[in-house]
Amino acid sequence: MERRPAVARPVARQVSVAQAADQGRVVRGSGGRLWRLPGAIDLSPLDGAPWPRLLSRLLLQRGVDSREEARALLDAPARPARPADLSQIEIAVARLARACEAGERVAVFGDFDVDGVTATAILVETLTALGARPLPYLPHRIREGHGPNAQAIRELSRRGARLLVTADCGTSAVDEVAQAGALGMETVILDHHAAPPELPAALAIVNPRLDEELRGAEPAACGIAYAVSHRLHERLGAPYDPEPHLELAALGTICDLAPVLGANRDLVRAGLAALGRSARPGLRALAAAAGASLEDASADLCGWVLGPRLNAAGRMEHAQIALDLLLAPDAQAAEPLARRLEELNARRREETEASREHLGELLREDERSAPLLIAASPAIAAGAAGPLASRLVDEHGRPAIVIPLSDGAGRASCRSIPGFDITELLGRHADLFLGYGGHRAAAGFSIEERRLPELRRRLVADAAERLDAAMLHPTIEVDAGLPLDDVSPELLRWLTRLAPHGVGNPVPTFVAPGVLIASARTVGRAGSHLRLTARAGGSSWRAIAFERAEHGVPAGARADLVYRFRRDRRGDELELEVLDLRPSRGGGDAPPGAP
Repeated sequence: MERRPAVARPVARQVSVAQAADQGRVVRGSGGRLWRLPGAIDLSPLDGAPWPRLLSRLLLQRGVDSREEARALLDAPARPARPADLSQIEIAVARLARACEAGERVAVFGDFDVDGVTATAILVETLTALGARPLPYLPHRIREGHGPNAQAIRELSRRGARLLVTADCGTSAVDEVAQAGALGMETVILDHHAAPPELPAALAIVNPRLDEELRGAEPAACGIAYAVSHRLHERLGAPYDPEPHLELAALGTICDLAPVLGANRDLVRAGLAALGRSARPGLRALAAAAGASLEDASADLCGWVLGPRLNAAGRMEHAQIALDLLLAPDAQAAEPLARRLEELNARRREETEASREHLGELLREDERSAPLLIAASPAIAAGAAGPLASRLVDEHGRPAIVIPLSDGAGRASCRSIPGFDITELLGRHADLFLGYGGHRAAAGFSIEERRLPELRRRLVADAAERLDAAMLHPTIEVDAGLPLDDVSPELLRWLTRLAPHGVGNPVPTFVAPGVLIASARTVGRAGSHLRLTARAGGSSWRAIAFERAEHGVPAGARADLVYRFRRDRRGDELELEVLDLRPSRGGGDAPPGAP
């Protein structure tokens, strides 16, 4: 069900957007962005289907090419039948079962992002319920970095742990697992990051990256933890209500950008339904502090509201705050933690904006045209590195690395573009780093400051060999042309059945030519967003265009829009999220010589 790869096409010149969409062209939007329009497609594999032809196009573009497969996707059950099957999971579960039966102390070493925190919470609740005594440990992002470390392992051993379980880390921890063994601790690794040539000598390594049949649809660490919890309850014959863990697994899967395909998609669909019914005090308090509601749970709620606030703990202070919130037993314990996360997230946003202004000064003109962007400075806030790297990717359409510097070293956040595995890039130059890890789209590393010139030279040269110019533009992949006056309630109902969305199953994106902009005003604290009213035929739509204020079209003019449907923040009203817009041009989409 992977989306079929886009093929680069020439930029349209003497045709309108509507004509370009039929021909499958690439046209120029605003601010250097390109729109890759879809072109014709053979719909015959889904002929006679009871849904609109537009839905058939969307299904085929996502790799669904039979009516049976389409029905399975559109009519998927509300709950997943079983978690993903993973190699070595039975070895892991057998050891955990012995720990539960014996009431052992079990160290659970997680990561500081949403995936790691949700996976840790699932394991802590499961082990506690089944008789073990878990010792959760989340490292400090700056002082300790990602993955197990010698000092933490010694401390967990001192506290009586004889079993170490890693959650969202550990696959590269060869020395640390050996140290745990020397201290009399067995290790079970639950992780989904890239596997190095040498694996740790763990009792079990449950990592879907080691399972060829799961390639491209790997669960995140929270999904692995859910599978372990499910199997552990089965093995011990204990009753299990999966809902409290499904909601955490869905949240972590979405926030970690894991593929929403196969068992992952079923898990996310069921988990979002569970999230909407959640009685978990921490999630209810977090949503309330953000002015949101869990009742209409969606991928956007997870990715744009809950996730950033949970991540703010590790970025700005310590991820333990987020874990304590998820494990809070009641509202009285949860509400102060939720307020603290709201404060930390506000501070993170302020620091990100301040660092963003500085970031523009760090990249010389020749560096901005490089196939890989690298920005390093002591003025970059440590908690802002990830969001800033994502912003550079969005603005420049190429992989980006942002490195806050302190005390002669840097801890980098890396973000990538489709088709370029950033962790494989780091792996080819592993000798540069004090440590590194990640997955295709996002990664991180630590490095001595003195090695930055060598880092720039080697990584930029490597990226130049593997990325061609056609890949290095901010490009919006458009699924289909859909004029606003062709949108009907029936079509919208069918579109909702494609959800949940994420990597591998993106939100459908449409282009509408010649839309009348009835009203337009800037909104947001910096006035960087546009609030629009868009009209076509007899239809009128509220619309929001994030970070597009400088490319706005005045009220009364006509614009070509690239958009998708979204619920407003309250979840009450369907509106358009305008990804890009430009003044309508009756002909000549791009000047001669455009890329």
